[in-house]
Amino acid sequence: MTLALVPTMGALHDGHRALLRAARAEHERVVMSLFVNPTQFGPGEDFANYPRDAERDREIAFDEGVDEIYEPTVDEMYPPGFDTTVSVGDLGSRYEGVSRPGHFAAVATVVLKLLHQVRPDTAYLGQKDAQQLAVVRRMTRDLDLPVTIESVPTVREPDGLAMSSRNAHLSAEDRVRAASLHRALVARDPALVEGELDYLDVVDADTFQPCPPRAGALVIGAARFGGTRLIDNLILEAP
Repeated sequence: MTLALVPTMGALHDGHRALLRAARAEHERVVMSLFVNPTQFGPGEDFANYPRDAERDREIAFDEGVDEIYEPTVDEMYPPGFDTTVSVGDLGSRYEGVSRPGHFAAVATVVLKLLHQVRPDTAYLGQKDAQQLAVVRRMTRDLDLPVTIESVPTVREPDGLAMSSRNAHLSAEDRVRAASLHRALVARDPALVEGELDYLDVVDADTFQPCPPRAGALVIGAARFGGTRLIDNLILEAP
C-alpha cells in the first residue's frame, strides 16, 4: 500500500486542498500532519498569533479524502533534553535564511522527524515555499531518505496573491497592496511592490544561487505589508 504525507501547520486553505488532492489521486493512503512548529518562528514572529482552527482543518482534511490526521504535541516532538538539529548548509543561508536565521534548520528538523514517524513513500509540499522545498529535497537526497518529495503549484487569488495562512493577518488596505508582490515578480520589477521589499531576485531553483533569467529558474520575492511578511515565487518558462 502506497502512503503519502502532507505536512501542514493547519489554517488550511485552497493551497492545502491542492496538496491533499494530489496526494489522494496518487496514493492508496493519505496522512496529513497538523503541527504548528514553534522552533521555526524567530523572535518577533507570529507563533502566538498563528491562525489555529483545528476543527475546521480536520473537516477540510476529511472532505479531501485524508485517511488519518497526525497531530503530535510539542512535548512529543521536542521532549526534554532534545538537542539535535539538521544543518542545512549554504542553501539555507540565503534569502529567507538571512531574513529568518535558523528557520530552515528548524524546518528541516521537523520535516525529518515527521518523515521518520509517518514513513511515507511520498511527501507533498507547495511550490509557494520554494526555498523550503529546495531545502527539504536537498536533505532527503543528502541523507538518503527513502521518500519522494513532490511539489504542487501555488494556488492564487484572482488578483494573483499567493494563498497563505498569513493572509488572514492582512488589513483590508494591506490585502489590496499585497497583490503587488505577484505583479512585481511577473515584471521582475521591484519598484512595483507596494510594501516594504525584502528581496526580489532570479535564482536557480535547486541552489538558490542568483542566475540569469532562464527556463526553470525562479523569480523570488518577499515583502512586508503592514505587519505581515509574505513570500512568493514564479517559475520562468522558455522565451
